[in-house]
Amino acid sequence: MPGTQVQQERTRPQERAAAQVMPPVDDLVIVLDFGAQYSQLIARRIRELRVYSLILPFDIRLEDLLALKPKGIILSGGPASVYEDNAPRCDPALFGTGVPTLGICYGMQFMAHVLGGETGPAVRKEFGRTRLFVDEPERDGRLFRGLERRLICWMSHGDTVHRLPAGFETLAHSDHTPHAAVADPARRLFGLQFHPEVSHTPWGAEVLRNFVYNVCGCAPSWTMASFVEQAAGEIAAEVDGGRAICALSGGVDSSAAAALVFRAIGDRLTCVFVDHGLLRLGEAERVVGVFRDHFGMPLVHVDARARFLDRLRGVADPEHKRTLIGQEFITVFAEEAERLGRPEFLVQGTLYPDVIESGTRTAARIKTHHNVGGLPAVMPFRLIEPFRTLFKDEVRVVARTLGLPDELVGRHPFPGPGLAIRVLGDVTEERLAVLRQADAIVTGEIRRAGLSRDIWQAFAVLLPVQSVGVAGDARTYGNVVAVRAVTSEDGMTADWARLPADLLETISNRITGEVKGVSRVVYDISSKPPATIEWE
Repeated sequence: MPGTQVQQERTRPQERAAAQVMPPVDDLVIVLDFGAQYSQLIARRIRELRVYSLILPFDIRLEDLLALKPKGIILSGGPASVYEDNAPRCDPALFGTGVPTLGICYGMQFMAHVLGGETGPAVRKEFGRTRLFVDEPERDGRLFRGLERRLICWMSHGDTVHRLPAGFETLAHSDHTPHAAVADPARRLFGLQFHPEVSHTPWGAEVLRNFVYNVCGCAPSWTMASFVEQAAGEIAAEVDGGRAICALSGGVDSSAAAALVFRAIGDRLTCVFVDHGLLRLGEAERVVGVFRDHFGMPLVHVDARARFLDRLRGVADPEHKRTLIGQEFITVFAEEAERLGRPEFLVQGTLYPDVIESGTRTAARIKTHHNVGGLPAVMPFRLIEPFRTLFKDEVRVVARTLGLPDELVGRHPFPGPGLAIRVLGDVTEERLAVLRQADAIVTGEIRRAGLSRDIWQAFAVLLPVQSVGVAGDARTYGNVVAVRAVTSEDGMTADWARLPADLLETISNRITGEVKGVSRVVYDISSKPPATIEWE
């Protein structure tokens, strides 16, 4: 209610997704997450087939699952063994519903285990590239239609199915796994011991295509354009004549969220841009200029630099930084909401990777994103997060669909906590100034080299150490700056960018020559995993 403290529901993301009103799609494929490292990849591959997919926890109630009317269900892999006492289990009655179900790795083993088969440790474990031999008759072609008889797949399992349940048949085997793909056609149940969702199984998308199109009967009708129309309608219905403010950072996520909500409710949306003093060089001026000149939306610019730096004084722990920043954001928005007449809703550009890394019931916390785990338990707003189940590349398509300018759509991701998590250790105005100059050199030189669009993210990090150097024949003891540049598709995994040596040399020479107090530049060649993209 306006003017009161609203207890914001803080359930886990998959549970929230299940509770949300489903978009009016005819075809839905649900992924039940058993804690696999790459469950989101399964959902991505289904969406790439233009079929809507949704990730839900493995133990969702069967009646709630069926109420969503899925055309198909996929059981993900996972680190557990099905014969352990505490192994994750979905309701076994699922396998008698007639809904086409595909188990992958652990999902296949669980299916076989509860239906009367035998699952246990493999005589020889399989990890990595593995030969696969297709036994499925070509005339049947349920999962392997159009594929060769001998293939290379990606395996990652220590357990295996030793004996199939009644009604199942073998569709493929490997050198050490006699049941690498199985099916019970009568019950429309299928299993794969290998991982079709990963790029190391190059033809895996064809198996998923055969399952989704030929077995489940789905049609490729889900697009970002349809998502925009559906989401705008849902937002208009949820706000229902009320008003909202948008937490605008100037990045593609919050910008697209603002444009989408503006389409839904018009000038009942006010964008609030908070300059927390943790932005890159000249960024505040660019954001205000672009939104006032291009969009014509109501925009409030809040200068909160002093209060954020005051909250962060003496704080070195990155999780504490994120939490403090999230709390201060909400405080600032609450104050602006009071001044703007107490709108009920707060719009955020939260993405699915933000949710995953902040911790879910089936995924460990990697780091708390200020807009997810950093939020206080009680807030004076109801959240609108239209992209909470989308990936960055999907949001870029949404942004283009909404007509956002290329300078925003192609902008490299920038964390909500800003430079606070790129200044390792204590955050001060002096250290921020050093980082801003170094970061501007990194991004500027990469842009001049024409590599910005080839790189997912590039930035500088100010380390909490100093290093001996030489300048003018004298000893120096200055700061160390790390340069980070990665390539990625969705931010969930990333590889370090192989920047040309002459470009790295230019960046290093400019930083040490132009940024006062920096004596050394290093280049981060860590991939994600095991590292994350940001250092904190």
